[in-house]
Formats: sequence, structure tokens, C-alpha cells
Amino acid sequence: MFVPDYSLPTILPMSNRRSFIRQSAAFLGAFALHQNLAEAFPSFNAPKISALDDSSGDEDFWRQVRQAYAASPTLINLNNGGVCPAPRATMDALDYYNRMCSEAPSYYMWRILDQDREPLRENLATLAGASPEEIAINRNATEALNTVIFGLNLKAGDEVVLSKYDYPNMINAWKQREKRDGIKLVWVDPELPSDDEDYLTQVYSAKFTDKTRLVHITHIINWNGQILPARKIAEAAHKRGIEVLVDGAHSFAVLDYNIPDLDCDYWGTSLHKFLCGPFGSGMMYIKKEKIPNVWPLLSNGEPNGSDIRKFESLGTRSFPIEMAIGYSLDLHNMIGSKRKQERLHYLKNYWMSRVKDVPGIKFYTNPSPKWSCAIGNFGFEGKKPSEISDQLFSKHKIHTVSIEWEKISGVRVTPNVYTTTDELDKLVKAIREMKV
Repeated sequence: MFVPDYSLPTILPMSNRRSFIRQSAAFLGAFALHQNLAEAFPSFNAPKISALDDSSGDEDFWRQVRQAYAASPTLINLNNGGVCPAPRATMDALDYYNRMCSEAPSYYMWRILDQDREPLRENLATLAGASPEEIAINRNATEALNTVIFGLNLKAGDEVVLSKYDYPNMINAWKQREKRDGIKLVWVDPELPSDDEDYLTQVYSAKFTDKTRLVHITHIINWNGQILPARKIAEAAHKRGIEVLVDGAHSFAVLDYNIPDLDCDYWGTSLHKFLCGPFGSGMMYIKKEKIPNVWPLLSNGEPNGSDIRKFESLGTRSFPIEMAIGYSLDLHNMIGSKRKQERLHYLKNYWMSRVKDVPGIKFYTNPSPKWSCAIGNFGFEGKKPSEISDQLFSKHKIHTVSIEWEKISGVRVTPNVYTTTDELDKLVKAIREMKV
């Protein structure tokens, strides 16, 4: 069995920075440039993607994927819905580029790394199924979505349809526009979880009027993992000339889809979630013909221009963070989007199916792969979510997060590809022993 060498040379020659790709990447380093794991390790056979409970449950394969991460052996991290750890290769790259930039900042940042954003843009666009000219690299989903929210030409009386289950930063951004510009916010309050596509579409489309200018859709709701039929809602909106903004923070690098599949006009995500990029990395998509209509959040010489790069006028930024994204992208591509989605769904159903008969337990997540993937949420009647999460951590060192939002009152459990079924067995045991 391959035993990874996590060591790095103390000093890397700056004249050969490209060699860092081959030197730095821990377990991933041996195959970071390969799309096929078998190409990197002829003796290692990655499982073929087939039935959900087939390759998704191949623990030998997933234990080797785990070695790409510096996962704690003492704390079980099941709050990947908040932010995901970066692979060892990404952390090594971040450290390397930071050190490189510090030697001659203006030279390495502005003359070297700034030019490398274009290959990164192309690689991200390939994963997103979009044109590189529609992809901007920024710091998180909040920045991406706020750029659109504050950049659209909306006036007093214009209506925006959004949900009470949208992410708080987005809700607050819309409320700020409401307060500043006099737009009208029209709220959707769906009953969740739901497996009724027509209902979920109708609950949005019923709010559309002649004054509706945009609908804000959270593709996967972070509180309980509910997948919304984003394309169906978008189609209903476009029939009435309404634009569509999608929050893809919890669906990108989770679900196997291309952004254009959603039929949206605007979209944003955080790359430090399930792509496992370095903290403070994000991405925005704007349909090419829509770019001139969106003002950049920060100043630009051509604010009404059609170049997606006008949204990247951040001044001095962390070039090391941007460059390190590529190493996380390598790992994601090695695993494959479809295989990753199936594994995440498998892990969610693994623990949920084993505690469904526990007296008093309540689920806020539909187990179907059509309506949820990585995120699962459970609670107990008469027990506060904070009590449950505190007990899981204090007694078992299992890190989760308590959720009390609208009609959801439970504990969110979010494994990742490095999570083992052994760890989930401990979660199951802890839940079954919990006294209500």
C-alpha cells in the first residue's frame, strides 16, 4: 500500500516554482495532475461509479482519499456544512505561495501570480460547465451574491421574491436594499422538508407579479439540506421576464451539475465549502449578456463593461489563496463529481437510517437523493438542539451545529468525503444512547 510522504524540502528554489506541484502534494501530490487515479497508481483500482450503495460504500477507496486531508484522529468533524478543511496539498501550496510572495511581494504577486488567475478561471469554468468569461473569482458566496444584490439596477417599487430559509447574509443584503432603495421584498415560507416538486415550484411562482424583477433561490438550504427545484422555479420566472439569482454555496462540488443546468442568470458560491479550497475563496457566475447590467461592488474603470474581470477589482488580495484553489480542484476532479455526490448522500443516509427507530427522534431532512445530499438534520421532541450538540461534543467529541431557524429545530450533521463510516458508527451509538 502506498505510504504518503508529507515532508517538504525546507527551501524550494524560486527559479523552479512549477516543480512545487510535484514536490508538495502529500498523498494528493502523487496524482494531483492526473484525472484518473489508476494512471497515477497502476496497482490501485478506483471503484467504478455504479449503484449508490456500491462504489459509494467502498471503504478502502475512501480511506485512501481521507489521507489527502489532515483529519483529526481525536475529534469527529461533522460540521462540514459550515466550512470544509483543505487537503494537505492545498495547505502546503498556500504556505509555499505565501513564503514566495513575502520574498518580493510586488514582483511575485503582480507579475507572476496575477497572471495565473486565468488558467484557474478556465479550470473552474470547466467544472462549472460555463464559459471562463462568465466566471469571477472572489472570496466567498456572500461577496459573490452581494455583488449581484447591490449591483442590479432596481428601483423603488420593484419586487424581489425570496425565502425565509435563505442564508442570513443574503437576507440582510436584501433588507439593506429595501431600506436604502425602497424595493419590496416578497417572502416565501415553504413547509420543509418537502418532496413535492410542484409544491416547491408553486410556492415561489405564486408570489410572482408584474412588479417582480428577480427571484432569489437557495439551491440547497443550509439549515436542513433541502434541495430546491431551482431550474423549475427559474423556468417559471423566465416565462414572466423575471431574472434568477441562485445561491449555490451548498450545492457546488456537492451535486453533479453545471451552472447553466439551473437556467439562472446569476449564481455564487464559496469554494472553501465542499470544493475544500482555502478559507476565503469563492466564485461568481453571471450570464455573459447580463454582465453589463451589474455594477461591481468595488470601483472599476469600466463599471458598465462586459468583462467579468471588472468584479475582481479588489486591490491587494491574497494571491496565495487564489493559487492554492487549484490543488483542491485537482482532488475534486480525481474523485469525480458524480462519485462524490453519491458518497456524500451515502454517508448521510448511513447514519440517518441507523437511528430512525430511536424513540422521539425527528428528522428535518428528506432522505431521498433527489431532495438532499450531504446535510442531515435531526432533533428530539422536548430537547433543545444546543443540548443535543453539546452532549455529542462533551461526551463523544463529535462536532455538529445546533440549528434553530423558522420551523427547523435540530442538529445539523454534515460529513465529508474524508469522513469514515467508523466515525458515523460512533455518532449512531451516541444518538441511540441519548436520553430524552
